[in-house]
Amino acid sequence: MPARGGIIAAGALLALTACAPIAEVAQTRSAAEMPPTLFVAAKRGNTLSKVDLATGKEVLRLPSCTNPHELATSPDGQHVALACYGGTSVDIFDTGSLERAVSIELGDKARPHGIVWHGNGDLYVTAEGRRSVFWIRNPLDDARELFEFGTGKDGSHMLAVSPDARTAWTTDLGSRTVTRVDLLTRRAPLSVTVGEEPEGIALAPDGSTLWVSARGSNQAFALDPVTMQVRETVATGRFPLRIAVRPQGDVAVTSDLQDGSLSVIDTASAKVIRTIAVSGPAEAQARFQVTILWSADGERIYVAETASDTVAEVDYASGQVLRRLKVGEGGDGMAILP
Repeated sequence: MPARGGIIAAGALLALTACAPIAEVAQTRSAAEMPPTLFVAAKRGNTLSKVDLATGKEVLRLPSCTNPHELATSPDGQHVALACYGGTSVDIFDTGSLERAVSIELGDKARPHGIVWHGNGDLYVTAEGRRSVFWIRNPLDDARELFEFGTGKDGSHMLAVSPDARTAWTTDLGSRTVTRVDLLTRRAPLSVTVGEEPEGIALAPDGSTLWVSARGSNQAFALDPVTMQVRETVATGRFPLRIAVRPQGDVAVTSDLQDGSLSVIDTASAKVIRTIAVSGPAEAQARFQVTILWSADGERIYVAETASDTVAEVDYASGQVLRRLKVGEGGDGMAILP
């Protein structure tokens, strides 16, 4: 299916008659100095929490939007963006006060979910209900521009974006596919079938490999991000609904919901080299782990446990759960500063 294109400027939807402008990939703002902080979206409680990682205490919790899911922090650390999966907007909050700074409407039936706040300052979001990806240029500006790119697939859920912001990739749960979207030329998207219910997605730090986890077939895949050919297939734990590559690029980790564990994959050999028990099979259903997130230094893994309203902090080297952080009801999406 050809890409669907459009631009929303100052709230009006206009037809695009030319290619989208080239993204500015230079980072325009330096990261703000802030104590280590974890932000958590609680999808049952409809709240946004702020956790001081020095003390492990939740220091602030405020209402957010209906069924909030994925989060992303701005390059300067001043804001955190939230995909309002139960609605049609991306809401942006101040990281200090958690006060809402702006709400960006994506249109009818949007159901935004996956979100990336790129180093170029722009936001990229999946709109599952519209079978599309949005590029939001200058999201904090009143004159922001929105460009929409159709995937043509059902359940375009999670998202990765290339370092140069020229390409986005989505996992399409309902279509059993992964889709590459060209953000500049508007060529037709390229989709490939990958396992059963592909959901997790992560790009290697150097952009050389696209990692995908398929929860329905208990597999992870290493894809060529340009040709979309599957290079490697890896058996993981049960129901790997997320995958995250360590900042160092040496391992990719899947969140295995039904086992309450993490499968650690060596990215060079594409082999599982260890399994980290977070809760274990006996507690897996009671904890219901979902999203995983690396600390910037690659020493900690944060695991959202949606049913117990906790986030497990895991030491990567030892594989030990250091502590469980109490968050809002149904904590799922996470973002971290610095």
